[in-house]
Formats: sequence, structure tokens, C-alpha cells
Amino acid sequence: MTDTNTLTKVPFRADLVGSLLRPQELKDAHKQLEEGKIDQAAYLAIQRKQIKRIAAKQAELGFKDVTDGEFSRSWWHLDFLWGLGGVDKYDYKKSYKFHGSKTRTDNAELVGKIAYNPQHPFFEAFKYLKSVAPASVLPKQTIPSPSLLFRDNRSDNWNRFYQSWNDYLEDIVKTYRQTILHFYELGARYVQLDDTTWAFLISRLNDTKDQADQHAEYEKLAQDSVDVINGILKDLPDDLTVTTHICRGNFKSTYLFSGSYDVIAPYLSQLNYDGLFLEYDNQRSGGFEPLKKIWNGDENKRIVLGLVTSKIPDLEQEAFLKTRIEEAAEYVPLDNLAISTQCGFASTEEGNKLTEDQQWDKLRLVVQTASDVWGQI
Repeated sequence: MTDTNTLTKVPFRADLVGSLLRPQELKDAHKQLEEGKIDQAAYLAIQRKQIKRIAAKQAELGFKDVTDGEFSRSWWHLDFLWGLGGVDKYDYKKSYKFHGSKTRTDNAELVGKIAYNPQHPFFEAFKYLKSVAPASVLPKQTIPSPSLLFRDNRSDNWNRFYQSWNDYLEDIVKTYRQTILHFYELGARYVQLDDTTWAFLISRLNDTKDQADQHAEYEKLAQDSVDVINGILKDLPDDLTVTTHICRGNFKSTYLFSGSYDVIAPYLSQLNYDGLFLEYDNQRSGGFEPLKKIWNGDENKRIVLGLVTSKIPDLEQEAFLKTRIEEAAEYVPLDNLAISTQCGFASTEEGNKLTEDQQWDKLRLVVQTASDVWGQI
């Protein structure tokens, strides 16, 4: 969708996944809000002060896009889903089973036909980010992929509201398209759909190879995800970039899923995104070989290598990152590669186990490495 011959090709050579560590002032304010010690207006003032600060910091580090750090939400995905028509919050009674940690038990469920909400709170959040983003950078909006609606019991009751599964999928496409186009009307030119479903499918497709019925179920989930996502992306404005981040889970420095991308590469290769952010910070992600299939010879698509971990404070060596980029370039041309952290730093408000200074060091390394490898960001 974007002009491949410009220096501002998106995704950028050094790019951001999205979430950032919540500063203590914001955490304290959130607690005070819940305890009734401050009102919503006072909380919003603190939140916006911190968003303005971190937007300026990202630009100062050299990034050409900035996010609000997801400071205006508690969860990377649920807050967005709760804001859609036909979706509500409920207590799942179960936590997400991360390795060594458990989350809160919030979840989303269908309570009617899914629909676009013109009053979705993310629109106001984006308007504020755009108002404080330095003029030379793009404000980037992150939202969860629609495939998140297919999992974790969120669509178990779809037949209460729809005559067919395809009718439900069509409403998801319509809802997401309207939402993304409204972001565009507000000035968004860079939207990212974060997606844990593909990492979930890596484990499920590998585990069910000898169980035909279950394997077919997960294959259908994969193909439904491709069809819905491509339906959303069809005929969007030419100057709107839409990417995805394939996440393996990110909570208090722990993870959910492991495994090579090879089993899902045939599906990822069909996705009409402008770029894919892929986690490659350790051996959990497998090798670079599947990149050739995922990229699929698309000269207009960039693969963003998540080589710098956001889970631990240890700082990678730039020489090591350069070697990894060279290895990936055996499968995808260097011109179609970029670098980022492997994930955000706080997919939930709890955040990962490192300091804000260590977070900035990681992001500074991303910019420096990109500048040294490509000569530009």
C-alpha cells in the first residue's frame, strides 16, 4: 500500500511493536481511581501527561513512528474488544496459563451482533496521540486482530445471534473495516493488528497432526483468520499502512507459545499486510527458513525481525543482531527486512520485569542497529 521508493517506507527499518512500561505515577493514579480517591478527569490528565512524555521520548530516540504505549488501556486486546458493539466484559473464571505466571480472569463475550461503535474510546485516545506526536513522525495505532474473537470461548454463543458462522464472520469484517476507516478519517496512516492466534495455531497444528478431526478444526480456524483479515484489508486507502505483530504471549516477562513458523507459513503467506512483525528473540521461535514462504516474494512487504527481547533487561550486542539480520537476508532480501523488539514491554498494565531505562536502552539499540545496517531508519 505504501510507496516502496521513499525513505519513509512503512514499516520503518527501526520500528515499534506498541506497548511500553507504565510509569509509577500512572500505576498509582489507576489505583487511586479504582479506590475512588481521584476522579476520571484527574486520572486522564495524568495519563495524557505521560503519553505526551513517552511520545516525545520515542521521537528523541530516532523512531519515525510513535505509540501511546497503550497507556489508555489495561489489556492489549480486551479493552478494544469490549468497546465494540455486541461485545461485553465477563469473568472467565480462568486465567491465561503463561509459563510461571497467571493473569487476571477478565474476558470478552458476545452479547449481540458484533458492530462498529462510533464512540469507541480508542478513537479519543488516538486523537490525543496525534495531537502530541511530533510533526515529523507517524502516530501508530495498535488494535487486536479479529481472530482473537474466535478463541478463548469468546464466540461460543455465536449461534444465538447469527444463522450461520459465515454471517458472523461477515459482520466482523464490516465492523473492523468501519473501525479502521474511522481511524483513517481521524488521521491514522499506520495501524497494526496484534495477533496471538498464529502462535496458538503453531502449537495446536503440531499437536494434532495425528488427530484428523481436531487438526481440520484448527486448519479451518487458520483459513477463517486469513479470509477475515484479507476481507478487512481489501481496498483500504493507498496511503494507509496496515501491519501485524505475531505474538507468542507477553505477561510479566513470560510467554504462552513456542515453535517454528513453518506450520503456519502457508497461511501467513496469504495475508495482504504491508508488513509482519515476527518474534525471533530466542530459540522458541525456530529458524529463519520459513521467512521465504511467509514473505512469498512480495516486494511491497517488509518482514520486521523481533530480535531484541522485551522480556529481560540483558542488552543484546549489536554485532550479534547484525549477524542475525544477515542470516535472515538469506531468505528475504535485505531491502524487505526491518528490526524491532520481539514484543511490546507491557501487553498488560502489569508490564515486564525490567526498568524504564532498560526499556529505552533496548529501543535505542533497535534504532542504532537499523541505522548501521541500512543507513536510514
